[in-house]
Amino acid sequence: MKSEPADVSIDDLAAMPNQTVDWYGVRNYQARNFMRDQMSVGDGVLFYHSNCETPGIAGICEVSSSAYPDRFQFVKGHKYYDEKSTQENPRWMNVDVKLVHKTRLLSLKEMREMPELANLRILQRGNRLSITPVDPKDWEFIIGKLK
Repeated sequence: MKSEPADVSIDDLAAMPNQTVDWYGVRNYQARNFMRDQMSVGDGVLFYHSNCETPGIAGICEVSSSAYPDRFQFVKGHKYYDEKSTQENPRWMNVDVKLVHKTRLLSLKEMREMPELANLRILQRGNRLSITPVDPKDWEFIIGKLK
């Protein structure tokens, strides 16, 4: 799951109550569907810093809630407001994410140099999604590199 450190960094998450954040602001249907349909409480999350000087994995988290409507889609004037979304038929969902632990930064550059991660979605050309599934084999490899 990608987050811009200027919005929510791994250090921000560590300072939050219960070290938990609602993963708000996802406005891509495919990324929303990953959260809504494929994420379950207890699933592991790679917390990825994006749109910054050194993008990469900054920590390990876990999903701590089932998907529920993103509150900001209903707030007029908010940058994530969606006039087509209603309480009865919300368009945008999020899950809560809880910090497990901060890690060393595993940079995008470093990951690109690892042939073992050649199929990792985040490394695929043209991938712009903020949320992508990780194959269990890639998860284990990355976890090993973060220790």
